[in-house]
Amino acid sequence: MEMPPNARPESRADGSPAAPAPIDGPDDDALLRLYARGDAAAARMLCARFTPMVHGLAFRLLNDRAEAEDVTQEAMLRLWKIAPRWRSGEARVGTWLYRVACNLCTDRLRRRRSVGLDEIAEPADGRPAVEVALQTAQRLAALEHALAGLPERQHVALVLRHVEGRSNPEIAEILGISVEAVESLLSRGKRGLKQRLAGRRDELGVLE
Repeated sequence: MEMPPNARPESRADGSPAAPAPIDGPDDDALLRLYARGDAAAARMLCARFTPMVHGLAFRLLNDRAEAEDVTQEAMLRLWKIAPRWRSGEARVGTWLYRVACNLCTDRLRRRRSVGLDEIAEPADGRPAVEVALQTAQRLAALEHALAGLPERQHVALVLRHVEGRSNPEIAEILGISVEAVESLLSRGKRGLKQRLAGRRDELGVLE
């Protein structure tokens, strides 16, 4: 079976992924069954539905466009491979992809543990409102560095909850854990962020 082309997600002016447009048509399970039978149109619809979603999550977790694209490609490739064995009703396609993407990102985050704040690039001088831009960049860099220093599961849970806007039951399904375990991850993650950002609350702000 020929692999479908990967759709490259559009991006906003700040480099973050654009939100996907709603895609009408058959449900996800039906499309995956059609793809497994060689339907190229079904593959294109699945790409249009899920590539922006997976890329957006990976970008927010990794803050690196090239790595996010690699994760997206690998996650979609795994979906194509499992399509002939997909069992409807056992999991939702979107949730399954989120779980795969989270695992792939977690592996990459673990390999980054030695990256220091000094290695994060600062914006170049000479731009309009450079002082404001620098303060914003420093805040984001500090927050990203603090997140990166958390245990990977706490990092992922915080991004899913506070950036992706997922509910605790959704996060539990994505991570394959209980809702109580999600609440514990979020609570410990917030405490960890506050500790890492101690003394910079006014400058940076922390999760309450």
